[in-house]
Amino acid sequence: MSLALIYARSQNYCIGNNGLLPWRLPAEFAFFKRTTMDAAIIMGRKSYEDHNCELPGRLNIVITRQGDYPLASGVLRADSLAQARTLANEHRVRPFVIGGVGLFREALPIADTVFETIVDAHVDGDTFVDAFDFSRWDTDELLHHPADEEHAFSFTAYSRTRPT
Repeated sequence: MSLALIYARSQNYCIGNNGLLPWRLPAEFAFFKRTTMDAAIIMGRKSYEDHNCELPGRLNIVITRQGDYPLASGVLRADSLAQARTLANEHRVRPFVIGGVGLFREALPIADTVFETIVDAHVDGDTFVDAFDFSRWDTDELLHHPADEEHAFSFTAYSRTRPT
């Protein structure tokens, strides 16, 4: 079963500040929405708390070990990444890990695709993603977006290189 990661980061690998995205980039959000529509989005509890609702048009899965943690109607609970992937498979949808940092670290070794938006700025924040090594992955820059409301950014897709 495939597994993808999708996230946006600044040049200094910042992905969040005080539980929120440190930028407002409508075109980047539209890319996220278009890419994950009709798929499963897998997130940790803290990432879920950023919005506390079901993101429409997707199978929403929150990983938490708190069995009584309140989730919005339509949001599924899993106690591990493996269980979340099983739920996505049962619903026959592609799973995307959307955060947080610990989940990205856990998912990268088994992911086959990463969609990374790089915001052309150094951003102050309190949450940073690792500088993943994509040197052995196939790379496809999907789009460079000039500055809009705040910053320029680019969308890059990485595909794990398969041995021949």
